[in-house]
Amino acid sequence: MVARRILGVLLACFCTLSPLAGFTSATESRTGKPESFPPTSLKPGTSSSSAKPPGPDGDNRANDKIKPVTNATAQTAHTESAVRDYVGKDGAPMVLVPAGNFIMGSDKGDEDEAPVHRVHINAFYIDKFEVTNARFAKYVEAIQSEPPWGFTDKETPVIHADRPVRWVNWMDAMGYCLWVGKRLPTEAEWEKAARGTDERMYPWGNDPPTPVHAVYGLKEGDSETVSAIGNHHMGESPYGAEDLAGNLYEWVMDWYAEDFYSSFINKPAVNPRGPTEGTAKVQRGGSYINTPYRLRSSFRTKADPTEQDHNVGFRCAQDAAKQP
Repeated sequence: MVARRILGVLLACFCTLSPLAGFTSATESRTGKPESFPPTSLKPGTSSSSAKPPGPDGDNRANDKIKPVTNATAQTAHTESAVRDYVGKDGAPMVLVPAGNFIMGSDKGDEDEAPVHRVHINAFYIDKFEVTNARFAKYVEAIQSEPPWGFTDKETPVIHADRPVRWVNWMDAMGYCLWVGKRLPTEAEWEKAARGTDERMYPWGNDPPTPVHAVYGLKEGDSETVSAIGNHHMGESPYGAEDLAGNLYEWVMDWYAEDFYSSFINKPAVNPRGPTEGTAKVQRGGSYINTPYRLRSSFRTKADPTEQDHNVGFRCAQDAAKQP
């Protein structure tokens, strides 16, 4: 408990958290309405933890403007990232996202994805995979922290060592990242890592997802829900990160504001870090119980930072050294 309180103080200093009392007044519940699944061969399921209800047309909403993504472009980006891989202090492989501009948001998604705007991001590294049970278990043991609900059987970190940890709240996620000398990615960093600079709809391009790209469209309780890391190479982002769509929603650093993007209509966005305070933190990427609409790289949702859910995990990021 002492370690947790100390960690809480560090997090408060690091991220300018608003008072804990504010956490309990989150404006959105993750026990939302069931999603409308498109007519596919996927198993129909409902999203018991979706923070944002689908639009008037469910998930069959008009897609983002599709721009061609050539195999040559994707292969070039992947080749460049392959020689720039990095291993973090926790032993987790990371990939480099180079400095530069990209287009963030969507004019064809929900209201909080608009307006589309140009963002400049400094170079950074992001975990190639979501943080696993095995890695998080070392953190729990080291700081004598309260383990996530999924560890109650004490076998999860051993039997499912390579599956992403879930049932972790935002403070657990940030605490782990700080413990290994990293941090959570900002929302803008996460989106650039997922979609690159060619405005692609999904990490792999503009083609609709299939089971070889991502884990989605399942029911909680299915025999195979959360996938072990490293099983979806076809779903890699332009920089080589996997599972940025589906599997688990991922916590990012930013407080959520529905109209935050409107701040950049008349001025450029440079390394944006979200509002200075709020009641809910942003989550990205969709999860194994969601439909393709929520797997889009521009899709945003939110949750109370103290909340723990079965379909939420995280990955870490860190600044890249400036090049001479």
